Amino acid sequence: MKNKNITRMVQLAILLAVVVVLQCFLGSIKVGATSFSVVLVPIVVGALILGPAAGAFLGFAFGLVVLIYGISGQDVFTNMLFQAHPVFTAIICLGKGAAAGWGAGMVYKLFVKASSFWASVAAAATAPILNTGLFILGGLTLVRGTLEANLAAFGADSVVVFLVIGCAGVNFLVEFFVNMILSPAIYRIVTIVRRKFVH
Repeated sequence: MKNKNITRMVQLAILLAVVVVLQCFLGSIKVGATSFSVVLVPIVVGALILGPAAGAFLGFAFGLVVLIYGISGQDVFTNMLFQAHPVFTAIICLGKGAAAGWGAGMVYKLFVKASSFWASVAAAATAPILNTGLFILGGLTLVRGTLEANLAAFGADSVVVFLVIGCAGVNFLVEFFVNMILSPAIYRIVTIVRRKFVH
């Protein structure tokens, strides 16, 4: 039991490092106002191997990096939101990441007995859907006033169009297709790790 716990901690630490490094180095690649998140892949891997709680932890860490970059001004869009709504911005950043990891893990648990491969694919699809969906929901509810006040700067006529098309549209498609393309690799990684360490 002790060795199993140590193995899980090491796996979680490695995935955490991957999440932080990917977000720090690739998070600056912008598509519109926001960056797309390749870190969803290691978050999904963690959720499938270590469970929904680990997925939520890794997603929270991803959100924390985004928030830190926003507070420091390195992410201009997040910084703008944080200046106006620090608590709501933190809730959006941390909440959507944690939900994406947790949701991926729960979907996998729900379908793994029927088909581990399709459970992996469904989990890989779930993460970007939750990440983007909660970002849009938070934008439409928690920080809408700030977005409306800056629509001219964004070159948009409405908050809905800006969030769905300008912010989330291309980003979501990139995140979703990256996860879908890599879902067989995710399945293979999870299968190997589970065979070696879990059973």
